[in-house]
Amino acid sequence: MDVHDLFRRLGAGAKFDTRRFSADAARFQIGKRKYDFDSSEVLQGLDFFGNKKSVPGVCGASQTHQKPQNEEKREESLTERKREQSKKKRKMMTSEITSQEEGATIQWISSVEAKIEDKKVQRERKLTSGKLEHLRKEKINFLRNKHKIHVQGTDLPDPIATFQQLDQEYKINSRLLQNILDAGFQMPTPIQMQAIPVMLHIHRELIKISEGTGFRIHMIHKAAVAAKKFGPKSSKKFDILVTTPNRLIYLLKQDPPGIDLTSVEWLVVDESDKLFEDGKTGFRDQLASIFLACTSHKVRRAMFSATFAYDVEQWCKLNLDNVISVSIGARNSAVETVEQELLFVGSETGKLLAMRELVKKGFNPPVLVFVQSIERAKELFHELIYEGINVDVIHAERTQQQRDNTVHSFRAGRIWVLICTALLARGIDFKGVNLVINYDFPTSSVEYIHRIGRTGRAGNKGKAITFFTEDDKPLLRSVANVIQQAGCPVPEYIKGFQKLLSKQKKKMIKKPLERESISTTPKCFLEKAKDKRKKVTGQNSKKKVALEDKS
Repeated sequence: MDVHDLFRRLGAGAKFDTRRFSADAARFQIGKRKYDFDSSEVLQGLDFFGNKKSVPGVCGASQTHQKPQNEEKREESLTERKREQSKKKRKMMTSEITSQEEGATIQWISSVEAKIEDKKVQRERKLTSGKLEHLRKEKINFLRNKHKIHVQGTDLPDPIATFQQLDQEYKINSRLLQNILDAGFQMPTPIQMQAIPVMLHIHRELIKISEGTGFRIHMIHKAAVAAKKFGPKSSKKFDILVTTPNRLIYLLKQDPPGIDLTSVEWLVVDESDKLFEDGKTGFRDQLASIFLACTSHKVRRAMFSATFAYDVEQWCKLNLDNVISVSIGARNSAVETVEQELLFVGSETGKLLAMRELVKKGFNPPVLVFVQSIERAKELFHELIYEGINVDVIHAERTQQQRDNTVHSFRAGRIWVLICTALLARGIDFKGVNLVINYDFPTSSVEYIHRIGRTGRAGNKGKAITFFTEDDKPLLRSVANVIQQAGCPVPEYIKGFQKLLSKQKKKMIKKPLERESISTTPKCFLEKAKDKRKKVTGQNSKKKVALEDKS
């Protein structure tokens, strides 16, 4: 390899400033080319040390002595080149000299053009990264809009579309991921799509999902038994604890405390709106004690509910930092997978007739029927037990064993219709409920949402029928708004009803309507039966007194 070849290879891709080094450009005959030679021929004819060489292969003569015929050809090629250069003005200031060997190139360019080209490259890079970021945001927004995911806060993570993304982005335990799939969760629900990335991990069926992952889980059923397990002398330790507020408070009040919460890292509160509820039915004081007991600097709090309560939101804003709010669909709205219907029945006796009519027409079990009180649940059970359907009732006055058996039979399909109070609307998750009947009108729109939320779960379709009478007129408007928002029909005359004031709503919740007893037996017969009971109880009491006197 001679010096010229070495220079060509070393100078491949170099940029030469013709303005600053005009003398050198003239010396090496760089700039506008006067002759239409092939670039390889020009390179061979250049002596980079100041001497001129003859170019071999051009009629055996030097560059300065050419024949007239060649000059004519050159002139024609020059005119063609000028036309091309007029189309591309920017290329007029540059001339490229390309060698045939290995595609080596020396590009001669001015300093002004060099700056312009650098800016263009930077702009293209910015555009490329900007486009990618824009496409990523569009994809995220599409996923959130599709599933009606609304999120507020700072440093928000992207939602996930599949459970496999948890392994890719958060490196979760592979066994945990497999247990999620084995439990039947093929695709995440909308709330899981956003809430899991926020919390990094969440488990709905803790015991099933955690098998084989090393998690130690305990569920507190009885406080006295838990006190022995978690006492100071106990060696049993757990990673995940599932309990109710009162049972945990019982352990904390032991002397010494039966449980230590100083190392808790995640405090998850389900049905948070109900637990934060003011008054006797709420658990504000108990939750406050539990929060104070969790003293670790790593502790993070998550609160879940099917309805969005203003009290919970205000407490979070006042007591927590960097709050992230995730909601699916409109706040305090019913899911669109549930077909909702309002049915006017006139009076309390009309409810029972409508119920029997539904039984005659036929229905697709399992069915949940909600009533206002335990007494009314018993009454309805005694009326429906003779209708030829498998019906049962569940309420607080039954023993734990009886309730467990009823729930098991309902899930197994041995019970078609289950009568219950509104508290069950939050307490138990039944899969595959096809129909919900609100026998007694709910006291609020929030209670209505929780009741009908027992059907249409996990993307399945369901139906909800709500009976109402003349006495339920003050409560109709709020529930009708929820039904209308879900896209279900509402009678026009109901839309004109006045809305209740907040004070009136609270009154209705604390003191529900007094309703007639559920019975098809005439009142005269019921009164006679009451008189008989009184007489029997009176006679029994007299007999007891007489026996005591004898003794």
